[in-house]
Amino acid sequence: MIRVPLPRFGRFDAWRAAARDLASARVPTEGVSWTEPDTPPDLFGADPTPPPGSHPVTATQDFLQLARQVASHSDPERWSLLYAALIRAQTDRRFLSNPADPMLDRLTRMAKSVRRDIHKMHAFVRFHELPSEGPRRAFGAWFEPEHPILEAGTAFFAKRFADMDWLIATPEGTARFDGDAIAYEASAPRPDLPSDANHDLWQTYFANIFNPARIKTEAMRSEMPRKYWKNLPETRLIPEMLADAPRRVQAMREAGATEAPAFAPRVTARIRQQPDDSLPETLEHAASQAARCTRCELCHAATQTVWGQGDPGAALMIVGEAPGDQEDLAGRPFVGPAGQLLRQAMAEAELDPDRAWLTNAVKHFRFTPRGKRRMHQTPDRPHIEQCRWWLGLERRMVAPRLTVALGATAAFALTGNRSPLTPRRGTIEPALDGGPVLVTWHPSLILRLPPDRAPEARAQLRADLAHAAHLTA
Repeated sequence: MIRVPLPRFGRFDAWRAAARDLASARVPTEGVSWTEPDTPPDLFGADPTPPPGSHPVTATQDFLQLARQVASHSDPERWSLLYAALIRAQTDRRFLSNPADPMLDRLTRMAKSVRRDIHKMHAFVRFHELPSEGPRRAFGAWFEPEHPILEAGTAFFAKRFADMDWLIATPEGTARFDGDAIAYEASAPRPDLPSDANHDLWQTYFANIFNPARIKTEAMRSEMPRKYWKNLPETRLIPEMLADAPRRVQAMREAGATEAPAFAPRVTARIRQQPDDSLPETLEHAASQAARCTRCELCHAATQTVWGQGDPGAALMIVGEAPGDQEDLAGRPFVGPAGQLLRQAMAEAELDPDRAWLTNAVKHFRFTPRGKRRMHQTPDRPHIEQCRWWLGLERRMVAPRLTVALGATAAFALTGNRSPLTPRRGTIEPALDGGPVLVTWHPSLILRLPPDRAPEARAQLRADLAHAAHLTA
């Protein structure tokens, strides 16, 4: 039996490296024992680890993403199960797309449980302010997750609270952030966190937003399980609020007006307005409907929907990825730095932006807060697929003879092809809904390239746009 020790932190990367070497040597699943720092020693010793073999080992990105999530599960068999799945995938990769497969079903349920635990961590961590000697404020928190998710769950806090120092202690270990990176330490007793005046303010807010007429205790316990209550300052108010709810509801009934005031219709006009579910017949109608789009969660954080702009009868449509920060604020596509570069390249290729239709595959800005800045985030596949309905409307109404896809996101939205962009750049592919699609670089990529590579990429973008101008002349 080969014994493979895994560290307390960085476990997944260590498992991945060891599993790749063992799989290349075709070591069977039953011949490997995966251990962690708390695993008791093997009284019978262990076989030496063989050198990497000559057999190639491959894994899809979807499998690696699933495996990374499963690695944060508390099941002690997770490492053996993942190794068995890796071995199986070398000869039978089809099982990874079969939800009825028992092994995939188990891995999927484990990953779902980990994601839910991470969500609870993000929702139920409550920081206490700590003494600080430097200019940055310091905070600490204690959290008891169901799974060992400390590494997987704390990256969120580094992005959300980048302007403060903090620590999050769990039974698994402690994460510390000082503005540069997160450092992880071994487990320690629960820290003695001081009382925090912010908690009193939070309790006041929590009590004031409580609506006694909308009590659903089962739903509340489902979303806020009791095991978290001891570390949440607001939960000590819940029993009293529930007990007082009937009296408050009756008081609300007695205080209610018997007749609506004269201004009520004006106040409720927006609430009473029904959403327009009819199929748009014009681009203006489609833009109006898109302004109220709630197909995915991006609508809740973005300032507004950014609809396409240009010539409704254009022979050329140019599709980017998604709005950036400036586009989100202006409500128009391609007005930021990438848009300025695109318009310069179009001018050099003798293309008039006003004679084309400029739009994006995804209509809402996706970002991560970083202090006072909103850092652009690439849309995920569900965002692209939900927004494909709007892009399809634009394409049917504009009916371009040629569409230019700027970058991988636009290329996937238009063609369904997720393969790497480099070998596809400058080629023409068929769109999912018909018509040719010319694939090229996104200007934002060129802006991120080092100075020695950017000129070549810009020349390629200009050449592709010139080709598009020739094909639509």
